Amino acid sequence: MVTDYKKIELFGKTLIQKVILDAPFEFPFPISDNACFLFSLEGEIEFHADEDQFVVPSNYSLLLNCLNTGKKISNSISSTHNEIVVISFHPDTLKKIYEKELPLLLQKPKNSISNQSTERINNDFLIKKYIEGLLFYFENPSLVNEEILILKVKEIILLLSQTQNAEAIQVILSQLFSPALYSFKQIIEANLFSQLTIDELAQHVNLSISSFKREFTKLYNDTPANYIKNKRLEKAAELLIVSELRITDIAFDCGFNDLANFTKSFHDKYDVTPTNYRLKVNNK
Repeated sequence: MVTDYKKIELFGKTLIQKVILDAPFEFPFPISDNACFLFSLEGEIEFHADEDQFVVPSNYSLLLNCLNTGKKISNSISSTHNEIVVISFHPDTLKKIYEKELPLLLQKPKNSISNQSTERINNDFLIKKYIEGLLFYFENPSLVNEEILILKVKEIILLLSQTQNAEAIQVILSQLFSPALYSFKQIIEANLFSQLTIDELAQHVNLSISSFKREFTKLYNDTPANYIKNKRLEKAAELLIVSELRITDIAFDCGFNDLANFTKSFHDKYDVTPTNYRLKVNNK
């Protein structure tokens, strides 16, 4: 249940919202043309997107595009209190602010094939201080003006670009300007030899881990872990023959981040170590 709601507009569109809710509640995100940055000031909330869900603790934040249905936050624990701040990123507003050129965070990544639409952002000191600064303007609305709001938008874009989540954030925000929907297979094939985990691949195709595994098995007739490992080992075997790269470099290039794990996996598949495989083939 919403017990208090305040908003600040820029260029005729809602920019910042401060919402106080008492549990139990559900707060759905409507279909819209924007992306949202949600900061949990007080209380723990659950984020839901179709079958996927996870907890956003107090002082953590969430970035999501609001172009798809089925996204909401909730808290089912009675008598608990939640306070959130939501910043909306509208394409028209951002284009007006950045008249000459969009910053890199809003531009389409060159080497990323992903449909990811949600990213949880860990407790970040600078972002927390930024949110505390926004609260001042809710308490003193007469001090709010267009120039200050433009600066606040630029500030949060800069802060997000400096987080450890910047790569995923760029994917999400750039969809506002360069919408692209990749097929399941396009995303898998493009990321086969990356360092991504199965959970991260599921995020890239914008599915829960259970839905991702079901779809993968249906398309490839194999589990994700087994199929991906075999493809990486096959590529490694080829590189051992056709290149003079160090075995460590080959392991990394094929998506393995641990040499011991690569060597064991290779031996299990080919019944020989990578070094002896290279020697054996070259001697032939």
